[in-house]
Amino acid sequence: MSEDIRHNLKPGMIVKVHQRIREKNSKGEEKERIQIFQGSVLALKHGSEPGATVTVRKVTKGFGVEKIFPIHSPVVAKIELVREMRVRQAKAFYLRSFKKKLKEVRKPEAPKKEKKAKEAGEAKEAKKAEPAKDEAPKTEEKAAEAK
Repeated sequence: MSEDIRHNLKPGMIVKVHQRIREKNSKGEEKERIQIFQGSVLALKHGSEPGATVTVRKVTKGFGVEKIFPIHSPVVAKIELVREMRVRQAKAFYLRSFKKKLKEVRKPEAPKKEKKAKEAGEAKEAKKAEPAKDEAPKTEEKAAEAK
């Protein structure tokens, strides 16, 4: 899940935004650290422009917190996908007061016939790779009889 999905963001996705933060300590030394903000995407604005932004919301200790991140800024180290939920609108601002659970978008699986064929093929390959249990004792018995 360490893939950067900046260009494939959609409203309803639950994402982790890795934000670079620079701090100065008491000695005046600058340190850089990465802070992760995990929340759901409410809106994408300005498409693929250099100034494109994404609004991410999370609820912390009963308070809703929203941050607007510039997608193409060096401040944002990466954006990674946690889960994808189904939403009804392109701008999901209704999620601010939404109390029901959202349904997760499931990735389409291979049809059952193809799955069974794959499993059967894997089972045949496994049988070929392993020697049969009955064969090993017979060869040992023949070797003992020869002595």
